[in-house]
Amino acid sequence: MMISTTHTSPHTGPQDNGDIRFACDAMCGGLARWLRAMGYDATWSPDIEDGELVRQAEREDRILLSGDGGVFERRQITRGHVRALQIPRGLRRLEQLEYVAQHLNLPVRPPRCMACGGRLLLVPQESVANEVPERSLLWAKKFYRCQQCGKVFWEGSHWRRIHKVREAMAGFGEARPESA
Repeated sequence: MMISTTHTSPHTGPQDNGDIRFACDAMCGGLARWLRAMGYDATWSPDIEDGELVRQAEREDRILLSGDGGVFERRQITRGHVRALQIPRGLRRLEQLEYVAQHLNLPVRPPRCMACGGRLLLVPQESVANEVPERSLLWAKKFYRCQQCGKVFWEGSHWRRIHKVREAMAGFGEARPESA
């Protein structure tokens, strides 16, 4: 698959969507969170330097996402050692997500922790009763714990917005979203 950018990366090897992971630059924090909501491993650090971001993408076999044209002039990208996609400037977060999902034909997968990107595990309500607001225990039916950071999540009012975005993005990938 060729990853198209305004600075096209010559890497053309096939990519299994199950293995796609992302390294987002400092300006793409919101995009990283939404990629996690779509089920993808996406790293982001607010103070990462371009050189370190490129090295991380190469070391961890991640697709680099950036709106900074200068990053795409780095040797690892121009020689095809790092796959990269340039995000057009001026796009809002969800437009960035749509751009990435469309260009990479990303199916929606089970969501990850939007804070750290860890996998979410369904857990019994009793196991999180001391960690969530009492009122949530009355109406929420499913609770999840992040395997990585330990945060607890449930399908509250915020989930409706996340679900709408996931449904909209499902049209760009090969698979339909799985229910969480």
